[in-house]
Amino acid sequence: MSRFGFIHDKLDMKLLVLYIMDRAAGPISFDTLTDLAMCDDGVDYFQFAEAVSELLESGHLSQDEENYAITDKGRQACAAGESSLSPVIRRRCDQRLAPLNQVLKRNAQVRAQLCPKPGGVDICLTMDDDTGRLFSLTLLAPSQNDAQQIAEQFLKHPDRVYNGILKALLSDHDRSENQ
Repeated sequence: MSRFGFIHDKLDMKLLVLYIMDRAAGPISFDTLTDLAMCDDGVDYFQFAEAVSELLESGHLSQDEENYAITDKGRQACAAGESSLSPVIRRRCDQRLAPLNQVLKRNAQVRAQLCPKPGGVDICLTMDDDTGRLFSLTLLAPSQNDAQQIAEQFLKHPDRVYNGILKALLSDHDRSENQ
């Protein structure tokens, strides 16, 4: 059986998976990894799934719940073998990873954690940028539903929350009341 494309055998497939995982900004699901790997006509789904399984067994990848991540062993193998991947495949992977990495980076920088406690639910809201922590706030919500709604709104619009708090704290209320 002849296939077109740059991926021809299981070693190529493993290198492709390691290349993708090495450049992903965080752990990703099997479905996302599959979508990213289908960048070449030579990629066979069953060979791909087998390669991922073997990389897990060999310790090149790790799995936490439904997400996969590359290990140090996988990074070393990728660095040693990535030059044998076609530049065309590497470029396609990089282009496909760019939008995903933006989402993963944002998700890592904006977080909301719910912690039930007597009398309500603590909501810990955190926002970071590339240099470190910008904002951290803990609120007590009276119910799980309220806490969930607050967390969802913060995750959708963290900039509004941050800017609203800054505006409230930096505005001169005394001067505006006297005018």
